[in-house]
Amino acid sequence: MLAQYVYPSTIGLFRIIRHGRRWRALREGAELGRFECEQSALHALRDEYPHARLPARLERWRFLPQLALVHARASDADEVRWQLQA
Repeated sequence: MLAQYVYPSTIGLFRIIRHGRRWRALREGAELGRFECEQSALHALRDEYPHARLPARLERWRFLPQLALVHARASDADEVRWQLQA
């Protein structure tokens, strides 16, 4: 998972996602645009959706660091292999 800022609103879930060196601004699954910094993405979302009452500061958004939600998975070395008898 990529690093992202998340803010739930009455009109949907807003996200600002790091995508390489750029930041994507999204509402639900719809992308508003790609920006050079997360602040630019925030300003674009606030301008496009003023009725959503999005916080002006990213400190008020929830930050999910990169790979924060990756679930642990057993590796092949952890598997028990049983010998089949003929």
